[in-house]
Amino acid sequence: MDAKTLSRRELLQNTGALVVGFNLMGWVNQTEAQVPDGAASSPYDNPDYLDPTLLDSWLAVMPDGHITVYTGKVDLGTGVETALAQIAADELDVPFERIHMAMGDTAKTVDQGRTAGSQTLMRAGPQLRQAAASGRQQLLKLAAAQLASPAEILAVRDGVVSVANDPAKKVAYGDLLGGKRFNVTVSAKGLQWAMVVAPEVPPKSYKDYKVVGQSIPRVELPKKLTGEFTYTPDVRVPGMLHGRVVRPATVLSKPVSVDEASIRHIAGVVKVVREGSFVGVVAQTEWAAIQAAKALKVTWAEPAKKLQTPEEVTEYLKTAKSSRDLKSVDKGNVDGALAQSGKKFEAAYDWPFQMHGMMGPSCAVADVRGDKVTVWTGAQGPFTTRDRIAAMLKVPKRNVSIIFAEGSGCYGRLTADDAAEDAVLLSRAVAKPVRVQWTREDEHVWSPKGPQQRMTARAAVNDQGKIVAWDYLDRGFPWSEAQGTPQLAERQIGAKTELLGNPNGVGGGGEYYEIEHHRVAGAVIAWPQDDPSPLRTCALRSPGEPARNFGSECFLDEIAADLGVDPVQFRLRHLTSSKRISETLVAAAQKSGWRERPSPAPPSKGAKASGRGVALSVRNGTIIAAVAEVEVDKITGKVVVQKVTVAHDCGLIVNPDGLRFQIDGNVIQGVSRALLEEVKFDASGVQSQNWATYPVLRFREIPEVEAVLINRPELPPTGGAEPAIIVIPAAIGNAIFDAVGVRLRQVPFTPERVLAALKSKPSGTARA
Repeated sequence: MDAKTLSRRELLQNTGALVVGFNLMGWVNQTEAQVPDGAASSPYDNPDYLDPTLLDSWLAVMPDGHITVYTGKVDLGTGVETALAQIAADELDVPFERIHMAMGDTAKTVDQGRTAGSQTLMRAGPQLRQAAASGRQQLLKLAAAQLASPAEILAVRDGVVSVANDPAKKVAYGDLLGGKRFNVTVSAKGLQWAMVVAPEVPPKSYKDYKVVGQSIPRVELPKKLTGEFTYTPDVRVPGMLHGRVVRPATVLSKPVSVDEASIRHIAGVVKVVREGSFVGVVAQTEWAAIQAAKALKVTWAEPAKKLQTPEEVTEYLKTAKSSRDLKSVDKGNVDGALAQSGKKFEAAYDWPFQMHGMMGPSCAVADVRGDKVTVWTGAQGPFTTRDRIAAMLKVPKRNVSIIFAEGSGCYGRLTADDAAEDAVLLSRAVAKPVRVQWTREDEHVWSPKGPQQRMTARAAVNDQGKIVAWDYLDRGFPWSEAQGTPQLAERQIGAKTELLGNPNGVGGGGEYYEIEHHRVAGAVIAWPQDDPSPLRTCALRSPGEPARNFGSECFLDEIAADLGVDPVQFRLRHLTSSKRISETLVAAAQKSGWRERPSPAPPSKGAKASGRGVALSVRNGTIIAAVAEVEVDKITGKVVVQKVTVAHDCGLIVNPDGLRFQIDGNVIQGVSRALLEEVKFDASGVQSQNWATYPVLRFREIPEVEAVLINRPELPPTGGAEPAIIVIPAAIGNAIFDAVGVRLRQVPFTPERVLAALKSKPSGTARA
């Protein structure tokens, strides 16, 4: 690595590139979007942020006609690098191949918020489209002056501007600059992600899209397939050392003693680092660091609190007082309608702690030189990581540079960017770059988990077989590792953490059904004695919603079964004015070859029984319906998911193949979480420490996946990276009931639970 570096601004000044940009409307809540009277028009009037009110912050048009698009979003393996480039190419009228995406570098991009919540195409897509539209408008102004023609009669094709009635008069984007920059500012209102700039610039109509809507091959895949791609663990910098962190077996506690003499026999050890309760080793090679971390004798103080068992946590969730209440639907008189109804149903459903299960454990490289910090990491929120590290080291944010390097399947896990903080502390201790690679055991034990949840449901049905009252409650733990919350290393050196983080949401409880008396709520439960959960928690792909949908959609099926009504028809009965939702449900049913009949299916005579189940969800504007086809072995209890059909409506589809890939990944992970995944723990710590003790779906167990893509180009794009997983566990649960007539109300659907249900042979009804 060349020690000489240039800032982005210095580079652009020396190369004569055109830089254009615009301000953005980001994903914030209503209070964050409000601007107090007298407030500055831009919160970026400080050196900690790249100013989005400058047109120099978004696009760089190079002399050869290539365009670099800068975005604070990152590609976590979902293909958004390609999709965002398609949007920019369409708006700028340049070939897709000339667009280069620069993503997630805090020194070069505007903070657009974390890459999470399936929000990238929904939020950043329109932002970059508007940025490109602003840039195209400015380029046409420059071309009009150079060609001595009104901008109104200019046309653009492949990055070349020409006069409509005299095509010989033309100029390429790259030739318009003349070594100069725009230095243009635009009007802006709002704070941070809610900022809106240059709304007067009209973007193209969807009818004029040429690149958007095409299955452009993902730009990063070739190097991934050949092994040339640089994932986070592949990052190497000159002079780099290797570090490992030593932590206790259970909850965080203080080291009583650290015996450095215990590793003196290991060659290559550079330093044992101890700061507060943080203990780590730095060595010249990774193998030496591994040996030293394993051999270092550390005596840990007895923790004030130990882990309980999953069963004890379930009992606690049943009765614990909530710390915060949420409601997504609250209309009519639910309690009154339930009290007056003669036909009532009720049931409870349980969801376990689950892991993100990254294929490659956490990794980061940090280089701390005085008060200047550079970190290479797979953070989902590079600016979040930057801000946490700046606070931890007590240095200005502008002194910390985060450079994104993709990890391997984080699904929310890397909002808590632990390895980056580990690497920073170890690098500061030795004043050299340090690479920290977690082990599989580190990742399974110490990574934040998806929270445990318990859902309770009540409903009343009238004489016409329609639900008239619906009361649905999710009781679960919040994300203790929320944005801005101190992580492991920060806590170990003394940072205090909040007792509660972000709530695990409330959506997915049947809000989309048309019910007269309707309540869907969430209760945020604190850990016993107001301690933070000893199992760290953070958002896990479509956080909270697979569990809530499992309860609500299975409960709906239980009612349909009791009434003897086909599950699809029963749902349509409660979607009479929801045309898009109904169309998506019908599309999935038709594609799967669904035949109308009530569940369960007639009993099978052999050892194996087949069944099909359906589930429906609406998430942030994306509508998903799935039909799962399963086979249940009545002797062993094993469930095999043979096929899943998914109908998916997310508005405008930017890249059809990219969306199909996301649906495939959602289905695979959803099947794995439904059939296999459950974190085991007790007073001695997390027992699910590897793939043997926390099994996930194997290649040979992957079902056939068929996707029905419903494209609505006249609508804005919504999400594709998370919604499809929501419906998978519920569809499988309903299919198991259809196959063998027993209702499983606890995930995962293990052979042991299936056999226990078959032996007890409950009625499968939720009748109260």
